[in-house]
Amino acid sequence: MRVYLFIAAVAGGVTWLVTPLVRHMSIRAGAVGEVRARDVHTIPTPRMGGVGMLIGFAVALMFASRIPFISGLFVNSHQPWVILAGAVMICLLGVADDLWDLDWMLKLAGQLLISVFVAWGGLQIISLPLGSLVTASPMISMAITAFLIVASINAVNFVDGLDGLASGIVAIGGIAFAIYSYILARSSPNYASMATLLDVALVGICVGFILHNWHPAKLFMGDSGSMLLGYLITCASIVMTGHLDPASVNTSVYLPAFMPILLPVLVLFLPVLDMILAIVRRLSKGQSPMHPDRMHLHHRMLRIGHSVQGAVLILWGWAAMISFGSIMILFFRVLYVVIGMIVASVILAVFTMLPYVLRRLPEFEASHAAGRAPEHARSSGSGRVARDAGDSDVAMNAAADSSSTDSASVNSAAARTATAKAGSDAARLTESEPGIRAETHEPSDADAKYVPTPHNPSQHGPSVRA
Repeated sequence: MRVYLFIAAVAGGVTWLVTPLVRHMSIRAGAVGEVRARDVHTIPTPRMGGVGMLIGFAVALMFASRIPFISGLFVNSHQPWVILAGAVMICLLGVADDLWDLDWMLKLAGQLLISVFVAWGGLQIISLPLGSLVTASPMISMAITAFLIVASINAVNFVDGLDGLASGIVAIGGIAFAIYSYILARSSPNYASMATLLDVALVGICVGFILHNWHPAKLFMGDSGSMLLGYLITCASIVMTGHLDPASVNTSVYLPAFMPILLPVLVLFLPVLDMILAIVRRLSKGQSPMHPDRMHLHHRMLRIGHSVQGAVLILWGWAAMISFGSIMILFFRVLYVVIGMIVASVILAVFTMLPYVLRRLPEFEASHAAGRAPEHARSSGSGRVARDAGDSDVAMNAAADSSSTDSASVNSAAARTATAKAGSDAARLTESEPGIRAETHEPSDADAKYVPTPHNPSQHGPSVRA
């Protein structure tokens, strides 16, 4: 185990050291990713980071060939050098795409040619679990190998949309692969494993590159990096099939026989799922499968409300749950593993949807408050109408009282006017007729009880006798 950790450290350290030089070289060569409509980054950023990862992988492989514990893997087999040659070619194809933005058909043709070359060089699926573990024919083995390599290359390329996302997912898958292949190789007397070696070197270059690629990224891996990672993780899974002896496989170990084929799909579940959804989505719209859009999983995470770092960490969590869950099924009771994966899925689902829920919560409260407002307005309106009606009644009563008071005042004033007029007439009559003696009638008790009416006040004036 210490040897593998050393190889991982060498791969990571070299990648971390040479990546700044690769960044400078990318700027000089003009391999700078401009901001496109589908991109998340907002400033032009150099790419071609895959060159630094390739250098780290090559140096780690050179160191491994000199270590006694695993040097035997390089003595009687040319497989490691075939894998390295394929890595160089796939990285150069990616560099060409980073520089000149190759047509997708040309790029796919190059991937197929390189995959066939690697398969022809000896890197092939050896056994297939078909009812029992059987040895595949050379043509079938070559076709399956080429298909797996091309599919993994494009799956990682599809998911490479956020800083640190692709390298982190591949690193998690590489750790799961390394654990599985290491335990599988321990059953043999010499448990040095090429699959484990490839996995730990892959994990090392991913970790070394993430230090420069974490948001905000100083350098993108580009197609040179994403295609290299997809290629290497598939090579490790294909090499793993060589550790299974068809004669020793029975029903009790039938599941491990599937793992070399299933494990790339499981550890790359998110990239593969994203690739399948993208192809179906684009074909349903009559577009090319390679037509770019903003509907990838990482774009959806950003629309939910996650930051770039938050989206990357949550997608890493999903990748870890699937990768390590699929490995633990081989070593623990299935029931316990399933329960653990369900609990982890619930926790991840909560964190995945949390920004969306928090964003919609104020809207829900506002709509709920708006729903209560009409009822409150109706009750307030009814009270206001009642108060208005009460105020109207009070006003009418006050007006009636005022009218009665005004009528009494008018009647009293009319009576005083009539009395004054009668007195004035009597005075004029006395002055005009000196022989006539005017007498003022002293009112009797009956007269005191008399109240003149306002309608004809003159007929009740004071009595005048000649």
